[in-house]
Amino acid sequence: MTEQQQKTGLYAALALAVGLALRLWFVHHAGRIDGDTLIYGDIARNWMQHGVYGFSVMANGLRPTLIRLPGYPLFLMLCFKIFGVDHYTAVMYVQCVIDLFTCLVIAALAGRLFGRRAAMAALWLTALCPFMATYTAAPLTEILTLTCIALTFYGLERWRSAGLGFNRWLWITTVTMAYAVLLRPEQGMLAAAVIPAMLWMVWQSPESSRSTWQKAALPVVLAAFCVVLPLAPWAVRNWRTFHVFQPLAPRYATDPGEDVPLGFQRWYRTWAIDFASTEEVYWNYDSAPIEMADLPPRAFDSNDQYTQTAAILNDYNRAYNATRSLDARFEALAQERIHDDPIRYYIALPVARLLNMIFRPRAEMLEIPLEWWRWKEHGETTFLAVGLALINLGYFVLGFAGLSRWRRNGWGPHRALVAAMVGFVALRCLLLLTLDNSEPRYTLEFFPLLIVWGSILFAAAPADRQRAA
Repeated sequence: MTEQQQKTGLYAALALAVGLALRLWFVHHAGRIDGDTLIYGDIARNWMQHGVYGFSVMANGLRPTLIRLPGYPLFLMLCFKIFGVDHYTAVMYVQCVIDLFTCLVIAALAGRLFGRRAAMAALWLTALCPFMATYTAAPLTEILTLTCIALTFYGLERWRSAGLGFNRWLWITTVTMAYAVLLRPEQGMLAAAVIPAMLWMVWQSPESSRSTWQKAALPVVLAAFCVVLPLAPWAVRNWRTFHVFQPLAPRYATDPGEDVPLGFQRWYRTWAIDFASTEEVYWNYDSAPIEMADLPPRAFDSNDQYTQTAAILNDYNRAYNATRSLDARFEALAQERIHDDPIRYYIALPVARLLNMIFRPRAEMLEIPLEWWRWKEHGETTFLAVGLALINLGYFVLGFAGLSRWRRNGWGPHRALVAAMVGFVALRCLLLLTLDNSEPRYTLEFFPLLIVWGSILFAAAPADRQRAA
């Protein structure tokens, strides 16, 4: 081993050690076992112990469900079998290891694209990223999703380098795309961005011609088929259990027969922007009180609307029950507001929600108040939130500056890879424009790509890379 290799190994080991320490700190000081974690855990426990993919209901035994895809419950089942049922702290430790593996994959991709120095920069940027590290302390789908994204794009680059045929990198890329869909339904956009890029690579390959293109594209066609294949048993199960065709999870996370408060959600979209409204209003509906003080001034266009809203919430707060009559009143109020300002509803607010998900401080996993910007009330925590916002902004600036540098230097043989990366980000942004609730974790998937793009800024000059080679 050369001296340079020894230094590289030492720096990499140090980055992983620091990254592990950061993740363990979050596990012990910011661990969260609530909300969706308990939903996934209940499904995994019942599936493992009783063979029923559903919830525990005290009066009626077990109730089947289809509101969550089976990818994460499968992971929890494996952890429960090894470490014991409901040992969520052990799950967090496993996620720490998986996230450090993701750091290595991101660094490896950066190294293949831009060289050793870029790989080391990407490793440190990933290991020290507080936003990725935070979610190791929450048994949720985020950590596994980030791993799937990183492995998919790394596998795509290796598949291109290996000759675009049937090889192990084709299967690695396919498996990670398929499992990503089993984790979260919207991760189908990963395959939607990558599969066309794979076809374009085959089309542009010097070895393929128009006469042989169909044969050369066979690996990609098979990969696309394998991505959707795991959804077939899930769709069959849902048809047999609920008599509905549901190959993915439903948008509103409701089982067949359950009412969806579409009127409330439409009214909510006429004013909601920030994560504070998601937690204080959106998640509370049908289970907890909603106070007028939690609504921002933009929720009312007139004194009459204020009075109407107060009356509706007053009736709701008597029992915290989302009835159809209440939903109809919310729907009428929403129609009035949309009629008064359709541009606000269809353009301004969706864009504002997307920007909020991208640029807010990402402090939802920490003990930082939802209204963190009120510095007179929260003091030091406001400065902590501002610091996190600046770090978050730094990653985005670094990523897009790196992407711009890459474009100026020329994409080289990686044009299709870049198109897949940018396409994935664009497709996800388009999806987020349609969501009701603003949650910063929905843009966490951008970070592996931002770090890879940004790593080019730390790469050696082309002449230096040639001498090193």
